[in-house]
Amino acid sequence: MFENKKIGFGITASFCTIRDVLGPLRALARENAEIFPFVTHNVYNCDSRFHKKDEFLREVEDITGHTVVHTIAEAETFGPDRPLDLMIVAPITGNSLAKLSAGITDNAVLMASKTTLRNRRPVVLAPFTNDALGLNGVNIMKLFNVKNIYFVPFGQDNPQKKPTSMTSDLGRLLETAEKALLGEQIQPVIIEIKK
Repeated sequence: MFENKKIGFGITASFCTIRDVLGPLRALARENAEIFPFVTHNVYNCDSRFHKKDEFLREVEDITGHTVVHTIAEAETFGPDRPLDLMIVAPITGNSLAKLSAGITDNAVLMASKTTLRNRRPVVLAPFTNDALGLNGVNIMKLFNVKNIYFVPFGQDNPQKKPTSMTSDLGRLLETAEKALLGEQIQPVIIEIKK
């Protein structure tokens, strides 16, 4: 399904889960897709207690075989002249969800996502946000109604301590992407997250 496809893989700054996307990224690379990695300013420039940026970016480049795209100008080149077949954003933070929902383009990941939508190609989102059932709920619901946007199944990860937080099941990312290429949303979207 992914062989010879041009796939964008956007990574936003959900630092506590950032390394978790490397598994699905490797699995996608094994499918012989050509993967172009995109990162936000914070992913490109910030270390966190969960990762060292230089080590993480090098690992992403080793997996994909492409240099990380981190500027809007670089991402803009993936327009009509160099279209992606699919754009995946995993993890996508509440901040990036809100910006995408409002049509804001202030980083490479959002530019690549909006360019892919403009080209009428699918964009797959894997939310990781502490306010999915708070202020960001309206943004998520708005994006559910945007043509060519698809969601990786997600659910509450810690209802007692973080009642508004939701995270995606990255184990279903590739399955979601396969269905998105066929124009279908994987179901169910809202799931129980087992810890």
